[in-house]
Amino acid sequence: MPETQPKSVQTFLDYLRYERRYSPHTVTSYELDLTQWTAYLASAYESPAVGAVTASMVRSWLAEMKEEGISSRTINRKISTLKSYYRHLMKTGVVEQSPLTTVVSPKVQKRLPAFVAEQDMHRLLEDLPFAGDWQGISEQLIINLLYATGIRVSELVNWRQQQFDPSNGQMRVIGKGNKERIIPLSPELQQAIRAYIDARSEAFRQVPEVMVTHRGKKFTARQVYDLVKKHLSRVTTQQRKGPHILRHSFATHLMNHGAELTAVKDLLGHSSLAATQVYTHNSIEKLKSIFQKAHPKA
Repeated sequence: MPETQPKSVQTFLDYLRYERRYSPHTVTSYELDLTQWTAYLASAYESPAVGAVTASMVRSWLAEMKEEGISSRTINRKISTLKSYYRHLMKTGVVEQSPLTTVVSPKVQKRLPAFVAEQDMHRLLEDLPFAGDWQGISEQLIINLLYATGIRVSELVNWRQQQFDPSNGQMRVIGKGNKERIIPLSPELQQAIRAYIDARSEAFRQVPEVMVTHRGKKFTARQVYDLVKKHLSRVTTQQRKGPHILRHSFATHLMNHGAELTAVKDLLGHSSLAATQVYTHNSIEKLKSIFQKAHPKA
């Protein structure tokens, strides 16, 4: 942390880390935003006291970022960080009022989540071969798990054997905010997981996480990203090929086959329906296509 960083920032980050139990990645994101905010206050306003910060100071920072070509989506994230920070300062009695009260977030054009077509996922998992060595077997199971359960990469790489419940045909994962949720597993996926766990060598068994590389170490998020991109390139020209597109595909395909929105919300581990509703747009597009093909007056 920079020396000019207010003590209240460190207190806030500790609150996120130890009380809210946010992931290290999320805390780092908050820390980066607040470090940039503190640096701006130092350069533009000679580091005013926390209680002396005004809405005009916030707006001038936002205007500077806009001039630098920073996207509205990124600016909105930084506004959200500041709102959380000053809300915590009010809660702890450090300030009486937040300077963000009158700050308006820039509009962001809604972007529908990209997804892989069902036939492409079927071709990848059923028709195309994977390498027969341990790495190939691991990569195939990773893609299968991401697509068949909709879990996040962080949930996958930290998933442990005790969270696999074959007797009930389900798995437990620890999601954002340290929230646990249960996801059902198909008989085929249960069998694949069992076979994978049974095949792990003694050296591999020392690693508590289920998914391990050919060196007997847990997969990193970067490794998962690279392998997913590599294999999705075999079946789709979709520009986005990271692991999150498999989560989008999971949700979209469920909705296209009539799954209830609330059920998809619970499977994804969303805290509210608002985050899940974006997938209804893709379903509506499918309904339009069906209507145009089937209705005589379309």
